[in-house]
Amino acid sequence: MQLDHATGWCRGIRHCPSPNFNKRPDDEISLLVIHNISLPPGCFGTGKVQQFFQNCLPTDEHPFFEEIATLQVSAHFLIERDGAITQFVSCLDRAWHAGISCFDGRESCNDFSLGIELEGTDDVPFSEAQYDSLIRLCLMLQQAYPAITPERVRGHSDIAPGRKTDPGPAFDWLRLRAASIVA
Repeated sequence: MQLDHATGWCRGIRHCPSPNFNKRPDDEISLLVIHNISLPPGCFGTGKVQQFFQNCLPTDEHPFFEEIATLQVSAHFLIERDGAITQFVSCLDRAWHAGISCFDGRESCNDFSLGIELEGTDDVPFSEAQYDSLIRLCLMLQQAYPAITPERVRGHSDIAPGRKTDPGPAFDWLRLRAASIVA
């Protein structure tokens, strides 16, 4: 896996472009936000996250899909249970992952962040393969964007407290600290 600095796309991983992005207001990339997602909720390996990020989720397949059908969201990356990484949005662009958010006194975290979704839920432990891929991806992104210091790797719950809970209590922050990714 290697980041192409000119395009913001990583080589060596799957690309599944999402239409849910726009241009960053400036070139700053200084925050990494970790999320979790599963579609339907609590189900893994369905391929529905990819469809959701591409605005083609089949609403007739699950009642929850009908509830979220009008949402237009994306993340830069998704790490599935087997550790496979998919990129949806160039790192140079603003993915729509954080929503109403604030970090270090600054609102609209999408403007200056990268979003990584882990296939999972708040209360189900993430897989070894996911942590291995997450560590490799984070280290590569931190090397490419030095403003993403260990103190600036956060959960969605940190930037949207009271509104979001992910990556949740099952996420092992100590494991990332041991890899020197977070402070």
